[in-house]
Amino acid sequence: MTGPRTQDERDALTIEIVFALVTAGLLAAVLYVAVASPALFGDLERAHERAWQGAAFAVATVGFAIRLVRALWLFSRQRR
Repeated sequence: MTGPRTQDERDALTIEIVFALVTAGLLAAVLYVAVASPALFGDLERAHERAWQGAAFAVATVGFAIRLVRALWLFSRQRR
């Protein structure tokens, strides 16, 4: 794309970024709860709770990053 962006293009980009961030955040929350549920709702030893929560954090972080990149990448492909 060449030249400055129009206001409509800037608005569309802003909305797409917010959409990508919100959906990625929701996905990360769901993944965290799903993976950490044994630690959150179970009666585990402290070490096992930490392990589950660490794994949940890692899965949620990866899910967040993948969703964010994928949503923005698909938006950029649609604009071409």
